[in-house]
Amino acid sequence: MNFSKRMERFPDEIFASLNEKTIALQKQGRTLYNMFVGTPDFETPKHIRDALCEAAKDPANWKYTLRDCDELVQAVIHYYHKRFNVDLTPDMIASCPGSQEGMAHIGMVLADEGDTCILPTPCYPAFITCANMAGLTPFYYPMTKETNFLPDVSTIPDDVADWAKFMIVSLPSNPTGSIGNDENYMEIIAWAKKHNVLIIHDNAYSDIIFDGVEGKSFLQYPGAIENGVEFFSLSKSFDVTGARLSFLVGNPEVVKMFKKLRSQYDFGMFMPLQKAAIAALEGPLDMVEEQKHKYQERRDALCGGLRSIGWNVPDSKGTMFVWAPIPSWYKSSMQFTLDLMDKSGVICTPGSSFGPLGEGYVRFALVLPPEQIKKAVQAIQDCGILKHD
Repeated sequence: MNFSKRMERFPDEIFASLNEKTIALQKQGRTLYNMFVGTPDFETPKHIRDALCEAAKDPANWKYTLRDCDELVQAVIHYYHKRFNVDLTPDMIASCPGSQEGMAHIGMVLADEGDTCILPTPCYPAFITCANMAGLTPFYYPMTKETNFLPDVSTIPDDVADWAKFMIVSLPSNPTGSIGNDENYMEIIAWAKKHNVLIIHDNAYSDIIFDGVEGKSFLQYPGAIENGVEFFSLSKSFDVTGARLSFLVGNPEVVKMFKKLRSQYDFGMFMPLQKAAIAALEGPLDMVEEQKHKYQERRDALCGGLRSIGWNVPDSKGTMFVWAPIPSWYKSSMQFTLDLMDKSGVICTPGSSFGPLGEGYVRFALVLPPEQIKKAVQAIQDCGILKHD
């Protein structure tokens, strides 16, 4: 069969190939420590599950929804005010089935084929998909250890900035685990205003930040709503990844056009899912706080444990990920990942799948309890992969 040239823009899916390798090792009876996919292993809170189940009992809730119900919109408004002290209005809110899906499509709203967009590197692969789906030319700004893996708009040439339609910012950052600060956000907003560039902020991990630092929203800063939008996800905070409960919030003109595009291929969020989202947004947040501390325990077990066996892995500042430099004698993160799997049973993700500057690193997901992580660290030490003849 013949397929569209568009499909040539998309590389082979790394998670699928790693999963195949994982299955093969499982069939061999190997003990595995799977930390390559960021799917939380914590239980979804009962009040959220109950809300979905109760709504599903009503036959009226099985029809097309076509729009976000008023109760859901108000729940987002109340949550943003309570959590971030940001005042939204209904025209600033649109649901979407997962921020990955929203990010993949929003480029088609904002730019035409051949236009320029600005992406971080390393970055979550969905950002690259955003450019590929819309046929855009990406310019990558570096997120490196020299800048604490934070954006530095001074690295973006003026001619690129003046032509670019939008810039994606993701803090806390997947995969690097870096977190933003007030100065960084204000510099980005001032730069965006100067060059008339829309900022798209991915805010999936504002509730998973360590060492006593408070997670924030991009929209908290003056000028942000005039110059940007934010994807806000319930997936990681409330352990509802499979339900795909996310929102685009911010600049009303962008939100309006995003809704228009979605109306062409989607009939709205399933009503029982809307009810589950309302329960999450309006329910208690103590479990979110408790979960953050549990992730920090896992981070300490992994990063501290790896340093104790000679692998100098810095502490992640946020997210459920750890960004680890590979041993200097390895030239390929994929080869290191495969060798680590074969020798120790520990599974991570090669940095090469996170954009041009991802090479030289691997990403671990904090999806195992501390006692299992300690066993994984021991397996890495025992297999000898950190020793070089």
